[in-house]
Parts: sequence; structure tokens; C-alpha cells
Amino acid sequence: MTAASVMEGGEPRRGLGGDGCPEDPARRVMPPREVEERMAELRRPTRRQLLGTGAALGGMGLLGARPSWAQTGINWRKHAGTTIEVSLIKSPRGDILQRYQKEFEDLTGIKVNAEQTPEQQQRQKATIELASGKPSFDVVHLSYHVQKRQFEKGGWLADLTPYVNDRALTPPDLLSDFSEAGLTFARDGKAIGGLPWSVDYWILYWNKELFAQKKIAFPTTFDEMVAAAEALTDPRSRTYGFVARGLRNANTPVWTTFMLGYDMPSVDAKGELRTDTPEAIEAAKLYQKLLSKSGPPGISGFNWAECQSAFLQGRIGMWLDGIGFAPPLEDPEKSRVVGKVGYGLMPKGPKAHAAGTFGDGIGVAAASSKKEAAYLYCQWAVSREMGARLLQTGSGVPFRNSVLTDPEVRKGVKMPGEWVDAVAQSAAVSRLALPVIIPVTEFRDVYGVALTNMISGADPATELKRVTQEFRPVLERSERA
Repeated sequence: MTAASVMEGGEPRRGLGGDGCPEDPARRVMPPREVEERMAELRRPTRRQLLGTGAALGGMGLLGARPSWAQTGINWRKHAGTTIEVSLIKSPRGDILQRYQKEFEDLTGIKVNAEQTPEQQQRQKATIELASGKPSFDVVHLSYHVQKRQFEKGGWLADLTPYVNDRALTPPDLLSDFSEAGLTFARDGKAIGGLPWSVDYWILYWNKELFAQKKIAFPTTFDEMVAAAEALTDPRSRTYGFVARGLRNANTPVWTTFMLGYDMPSVDAKGELRTDTPEAIEAAKLYQKLLSKSGPPGISGFNWAECQSAFLQGRIGMWLDGIGFAPPLEDPEKSRVVGKVGYGLMPKGPKAHAAGTFGDGIGVAAASSKKEAAYLYCQWAVSREMGARLLQTGSGVPFRNSVLTDPEVRKGVKMPGEWVDAVAQSAAVSRLALPVIIPVTEFRDVYGVALTNMISGADPATELKRVTQEFRPVLERSERA
């Protein structure tokens, strides 16, 4: 997971990546030759590594002498000769799947035609085709935090439960290895609508050098976080205590993550908006205080890229965002904070300790005539080996607990051990940061404007009551449709 993994919406409406930010214009569909050149730059495992002689890249320390797909009883060749179509979001995770695609084809005899498309376009295309009942793909990459409710209501994904329960297709420990957040994303009632693939937990990045200069300890509570931000802020030296997204739409997950610390979801289990409650207002006040009092100039225009750039310069004390944005911070060619970065668990709120969570899944189109073959691809995509590759290259964080805790896999991770610790600790307190609703983009748009207004001094209670009234009929119409 890198800075390329971002989400949907933005101002103006542009493509966005996995955790809620406008897509970089550079994320275009590259011509095949350029894709090949880019792939060639990435480190490839040797056959010796692939066969599991203990090399960490393939995650073989976790699985012993044989890959997990060599387990007896799994009939990987059942659909040899079949061709499946795969729709992927253009991202480091999609790159990993295409990079190792031949491995799956050799294993199964199934031919894969996989296409990566920039996120916004892929989502639009998937929605249109699935709604038509005649999608051009068998397998689809989806962003659970944006599309879960829409896909469930449309009945667009095949229920994978029969395949998961079939011991000729699936090992018995598959579901038990996923984190609870991943299973929450994947389940549609009793059905399994896709397999959890890659997760993004929100953490607090911190500059250890700046903290040491002020003799400040890493904050463990919201109050300590505010105090540290204020103490680290010194406009005369252009040093600021805190940075997070201020750009409307992209900023909404910051506030909803704070709401989790007040044990308040933005939409409750009954589908009722909770965005003008006392807890939601306190979370908005926290957002306002941190960004307006301890943030750098121009923060209302900051998305993840601007936040990351500011932190890379070494003049920001803390940065709240997804754990997947970390790799550039340890790159000497890009960063002035190499060796100085701390990766901390989200501090505790007044009522709860929660790490905001976003995630991707991979599922089978309900209209596909090749469901079993497509399911085998999904199972391979979320396998322990592929999860290890995601983690070790910084391309993503798998939902599989056994990958995160395996010492041999950890040896191959390029990021500091503290980063991996933050991943594992966040998994234990993970909660979904965005509401599971169809109009999630509209939700981010409407509340994002209010949050940006707050940075300029607008009253949080007044703003939230206004936009809650504005958004409520939008949410109600989406459930009636």
C-alpha cells in the first residue's frame, strides 16, 4: 500500500483512492510496454524462493516447505482450460496480482485476462456493468468502505459460502485467519460477498526528533495529542504540531475516525445518522482545534499528498493518516526524516480506543458463468503468500493475521519493525471509519464542506446540525430505491 492507494470523491469530483482522497493525475492507464518496464524494476522472487526454502519474500517461513496452495485435497486443476476476466483497480495491489499472475495460471491451468483501471473509472464501469446483469468480468476488485452497501443491495456479488465450505476448494482455516474487520467487510448477513484482501488502518505518524527536543512523550489519549500538538507548534521556525487532511471530502474520514474515539458511529446499526450528537460535535471540535491551532498554513487545501510532503520535510510533529503511506518516509531520496519516524497506535478517545479502518476485497460477479474458477483466483489473491508479498513490498497490508504475526515474513518487510507493530496493534482495535451506505461519496462531500468551514472558524455544532439535516433525505432516498 503506497500513496497510490486512495479513495473516492474530491473537489472537484475526481478519481480518489482507497482511503478517501483525490486520485493523482499521474495514475493513468499506462501502455503495455511501460507497464512491463515498471514491473521489471520490481524485485522478483527466484524459483528457489517460490518453492519455499525459507526466503521471507514468498512467506514460506509461515508455511513450511510447500506453498499453501500445495495442500492435499484442494483441486486447483478442476477448471484447467477455462479463461476468466478480472477487473482490478489500478494500485500497487493490482500490480502485485498481475506481476505473479503466471504463477496462478501455471498452478490451475486457468487463463487470466486481468485489466487495471484507475479507481474512479473502474468503480463507475463496475457499477454500470453489474447493474446491467451482463458484466464483462468474472472477478472484481472492490473498495468495501465505499461499495459494500451498494453491491449488497444490488445483489451483484456471488455468495462464496458454498465454495468456502467445500474442502475440495478451500482449506478449513481460511475464514478464521482474517481479522474481524475483514470479516465485517466481507459478510452480507450470512453470505460471504467476496474475500477480504487489503486493509488500511489509520495511525499517528510522529517525528521522534521533534518530540525529543521538547521532551514530549508519544500521546496515548486525545487530550495528550492536543497538548503535544500545541507544544510542538512554533510558527517562527515553521514547525507545526499536527497535520491531517483539510481538503473537503478527503477530510471527512479524519473526523469520523475521531468520532470512533467517542464511541459514536456516523450512522448507527438502524441506519440513523448520528452526526449531530454531542459526541460528533466534540469530535468536530477536536478536528477544528488540531487543524486550526496546530496545523500549517493552507491546511484547508491539504489532502494526503500535501500532508505527506509536509511531514517528509521534518517540520511536522504528528500526521494522522493511513499506514500505507509510510514507505516514502523511509526513502533517503525523498525524505528528511529517515530514521526519525515513529509509527504509533491511534490514541484513545474519551470513550473508546479505535483505529479507523478501510479495506479492499475481491469477489466474483453473481452473473459470472465461471464462478468456481473465479473463486480459485480470489482465494489465490488473498493467500498467505500473496499477503506476504503485499506486506513486504509496502503494496498493502493483508487482512490475514497469520501473515502479520509470522516472524519469517517480518524479516522480509522493508519497513521498520515499529511499523509492523502498529499494523498488528491497530488490527486489535480496528473499527470501520466510514458508514456502510450507498451515498458514501455524497456523505463525504456534504460533511467535508462543513469541516473545511470549521477550520476557518465556523461553529462545529451549527455546521453539523445544518449538514445533518441536509444529508438525511439523501440517505433515506438511497435506502428506499
